[in-house]
Amino acid sequence: MTRVIHTGDTHVGYRQYHSPDRRQDFLDAFEAVIGDATAANVDAVIHAGDLFHDRRPDLPDLLGVLSALRDLSAADIPFLAVVGNHEATRGSQWLDLFSDLGLATRLDDAPTVVDDTAFYGLDHVPRSRRDDLDYEFTPHDADTAALVAHGLFTPFPHADWETETVLEASTVDFDAVLLGDNHVPDRAEVDGTWVTYCGSTERASTDEREARGYNLVEFGADVGGDAAVDIRRRSLDTRPFVFVDVELAPREGVDRVRERLRQHDLSEAVVVVTITGDGDPVAPAAVEEAAVDDGALIARVTDHRAVGGDVTATAPDVDFADPDAAVRERLREMDLSSLGRRLDETVRDDAVADSNVRDRVAAFVADADPTTDGSSSDDSADETDGDSDDEAPTDPEDQVSMEDFL
Repeated sequence: MTRVIHTGDTHVGYRQYHSPDRRQDFLDAFEAVIGDATAANVDAVIHAGDLFHDRRPDLPDLLGVLSALRDLSAADIPFLAVVGNHEATRGSQWLDLFSDLGLATRLDDAPTVVDDTAFYGLDHVPRSRRDDLDYEFTPHDADTAALVAHGLFTPFPHADWETETVLEASTVDFDAVLLGDNHVPDRAEVDGTWVTYCGSTERASTDEREARGYNLVEFGADVGGDAAVDIRRRSLDTRPFVFVDVELAPREGVDRVRERLRQHDLSEAVVVVTITGDGDPVAPAAVEEAAVDDGALIARVTDHRAVGGDVTATAPDVDFADPDAAVRERLREMDLSSLGRRLDETVRDDAVADSNVRDRVAAFVADADPTTDGSSSDDSADETDGDSDDEAPTDPEDQVSMEDFL
């Protein structure tokens, strides 16, 4: 039996809400997973991508991850991972550096066997390049096999990658597919194969209300004489988020909101206040100040009654560390045609050399069918992974590129 921790979307380095404390929280959560792995003496830690929030992580975040991986290596527990969309760089990846240091293995189309299970990897691939994938994997002699991948797969929300296609086209039969990218933990059985998201290890947006954690996966558990996959959820003790939803009656206002705040323990918590109803106008700053006075680390207020009924009362969410997320949001609003989306993906694809962009765009335009590519379609679930809360831009001098580190 092979027992592994399946984690991902750790987003180390995310300076959420402009807060250095929140940035440390993301590293702490990753370290907690590593601590659980060594305490439980699992056979491996499987990371399904987005180890870092940014392709140029700050030096303290990089050193923190290295320290945690050294602890894992000292416990003789392998770290097997794929590259996510947040951390992907041109050429060599940070994961390659960790591999060169003997601290990690970058999974690919060849099997990495741990005990009786073969693990394969599929890095995040933009939609514009998925038609070129052949899903050819080297055969293995292990009892069970798992594919580790990063992307938005069916049958889960926001999906733009067909799990059925991957399983049918693969030259290896997988007993499980361990996924990252969707921050909501979930599982489903697809064509007899268990497919599961581990979820993020810290709340990267206010939509993520459930407790954070990871999966504990056992391969080869004997169930009725057949090899099986057992997936169990494990929670992490992360920074508390306090969600306060207030519906104001007529003539109720800020005093009512403050009263609701006093009903919660706000100590060192991120407090998220949502206001609806027919009451008086409420100044967000007054509510945020009251929450911080009661011990909150950070407070954010959204008044859904403002300007048409669904407007954030504080500054709009902007993630400067991931401009692609902002671009995707704008593209969703533009409702581009399928050709337009392919052109956008090509221009922003780090894997396409700048010198090749012009020729590739020209080829797409030449091959376009004006009867189908001139209008928008509904088959484009844009990539959304929940990383939408506001973040201060990181000082470029504090960030480390692969070339700088080497």
